[in-house]
Amino acid sequence: MNPDLAHLHPYPFEKLTQLKAGCTPPNDLAHIALSIGEPKHPTPGFITEAVIEHLHGLSSYPTTSGTIELRHAIATWLDTRFQLSGNIDAATQILPVNGTREALFSFAQAVINRSASAPIVVMPNPFYQIYEGAAILAGAHPYFLNCTADNNFVADFSAVSAQVWDRCQLLYLCSPGNPTGAVIDQETLTNLIELAHKHDFIIASDECYSEIYFDDEKPPVGLLQAAIAAGYTDSSRCVVFHSLSKRSNAPGLRSGFVAGDAKVLKDFLRYRTYHGCAMPPATQSASIVAWNDEDHVAYNRQLYREKFKAVLAILSPVMNVSLPEAGFYLWAETPICDTEFARRLFDEKNVTVLPGSFLARDNDNGNPGSNRIRMALVAPIEECINAAHRISDLITSI
Repeated sequence: MNPDLAHLHPYPFEKLTQLKAGCTPPNDLAHIALSIGEPKHPTPGFITEAVIEHLHGLSSYPTTSGTIELRHAIATWLDTRFQLSGNIDAATQILPVNGTREALFSFAQAVINRSASAPIVVMPNPFYQIYEGAAILAGAHPYFLNCTADNNFVADFSAVSAQVWDRCQLLYLCSPGNPTGAVIDQETLTNLIELAHKHDFIIASDECYSEIYFDDEKPPVGLLQAAIAAGYTDSSRCVVFHSLSKRSNAPGLRSGFVAGDAKVLKDFLRYRTYHGCAMPPATQSASIVAWNDEDHVAYNRQLYREKFKAVLAILSPVMNVSLPEAGFYLWAETPICDTEFARRLFDEKNVTVLPGSFLARDNDNGNPGSNRIRMALVAPIEECINAAHRISDLITSI
């Protein structure tokens, strides 16, 4: 077996299962899960209908690069959403993928040069666990940058030494952040792009939460948007990852894309050809109609706005929690140890949340997830409000 498998940490939900072992939540309270970031709003009917309408595609093999119609739909959406001024080529700068998770992982396997001396993959802390696993199994060392309230939950990239950047081969960004909801501003993105060119590394920006935001006048900026604005019209060293899971409430569709540097994507396509991860034809057809429609996305945002407003009205008076810039998570401070709080919340109130320390790693500056919990407001608003009242009751009793 690959010896690097032994270096993988238990997944957060595995740790959560162990934490909850032996608990006996009250039978008179229905369980409410705020732990997993799985959208629960109904998938729009027109997406489902498109899948059914194109099931005849089951009789043919799809190509790894996807249909040109899908890539054109994605290019049009990218160009409009992120003001790319036409600087995106559907033929060479876009690849359909089966959700961002598999692409974020496989990208590192294609990008990292194992023969280099002690390669580094830089990533935020806390973080989406796929980044770390991808780095380890690609033969690189994860290098964590703490994201705390002191830096508005965006890593202090200026504190990273030139020596670290020289060893860096890949920088994972997550904006809007999981779990913090923080958005990296355009100036910071521009500085990182310049660092990537100076120190010879690639930026992989996970932007799968980019369409869930609360101010229609300030949609989150994207990496390609910053690159084009800074004059890097070929998006060199920049690759973004997007998905329909959160944007269109279609996590089971397993549909997303990567876009950016054509030279990088050419090699990534070669890797994916051997990887064997082409998107099914029916999924491609449904994805086209999803990327072409914005009405359902705006409606989705409104549902989240209503939930955040209602939940924060209940929780803000009793705990340190606030509206994030984007995304569907609350990153709340706990009055006691995050793991103890999460266990008691399940044991006494039958509500599941994810301890923040499970989403981060200890380093010289501590664990930035300690004494925080991640709450995914994905359930119907009634369940979210019910859970908020139970959380408030627990805090009051502590």
